[in-house]
Amino acid sequence: FAVSTLLGTLLHFMYDWLGGALWIAPFSGVNESTAEHMKLLFWPMFIYAVIQSFFFKDYKNFWYIKLKGILFGIGLIPILFYSYNGIIGKSPDWINIAIFFICAAAAYISETRAFKKDNKARLSSKTSLLILLIIGLLFGIFTFKTPKIAIFKDPISGAYGIE
Repeated sequence: FAVSTLLGTLLHFMYDWLGGALWIAPFSGVNESTAEHMKLLFWPMFIYAVIQSFFFKDYKNFWYIKLKGILFGIGLIPILFYSYNGIIGKSPDWINIAIFFICAAAAYISETRAFKKDNKARLSSKTSLLILLIIGLLFGIFTFKTPKIAIFKDPISGAYGIE
């Protein structure tokens, strides 16, 4: 949790700190859209999972549990954000920050519970890892070739991805 939230927070600012460097854009937030905040949770969790995988070599369900945890965390971001905005009608920055931390915590709690239960995987490790790699690839592609749908729209500038 600490590593992922710290790295996600750093990635939020990295694109601007590096003067709009295109090499960091697929991993960093390039605007304030909901999809960019999902990316800020995805990459740290995925990178940390890669590191963890060296220590969980014998755990056959590792990548399946990681897939479920990451999907839960990044899926919860738009659910909480749009629910909160739909009820209140505005989104102060501190609420958006809290949502990021809540989603990261929920993702890691769900993973911890799954590891303790040792549930049977419904997907193989290779398939689970492939899905995570595809998600990462899509985040990269959508940074530059952004679909013109609401989840990708920056609520401040109205821009999509890097325009």
